[in-house]
Amino acid sequence: MERWRLQRVSVDPEQAGLTGCWQFIAVWRDRQELRQGEVVEQSQEYSFYVTSLIAEEATAEQLAQSIRGHWAACENGSHYRRDVTLGEDASRISGRNAAQAMATLRNLVLGLFELQKDRDKANAPHVPGWRRKMTASAALRLIKKGV
Repeated sequence: MERWRLQRVSVDPEQAGLTGCWQFIAVWRDRQELRQGEVVEQSQEYSFYVTSLIAEEATAEQLAQSIRGHWAACENGSHYRRDVTLGEDASRISGRNAAQAMATLRNLVLGLFELQKDRDKANAPHVPGWRRKMTASAALRLIKKGV
């Protein structure tokens, strides 16, 4: 069970110190995991957001839906693929430059796969199968000829 409370404050970009910022938004989330009617875990969290929408452009409910939709897309989209498919969270690379280089390579892998998939040229329906079939020389050929 989850309960959200959203508060927002209208500002102008000069007050906020952020170009295009017209509102500050605070979201309080209260989550309770229930099993057989009993609360087994409870958490509370505060999150803060900014938006370029003025107050009249979106209701509090619409803002809450946008925030939920954004994080659902992140969690179910790129984060899931980067973590589960490419094992990003399990990586033991600790150096900033090396971690950034690996993130770039992971983005390249996902980008190449998506481009091939969009053009019906991927030889597998999902990244793991495609990646297993991809060789370094084939990936370089794709990059050189623009996929």
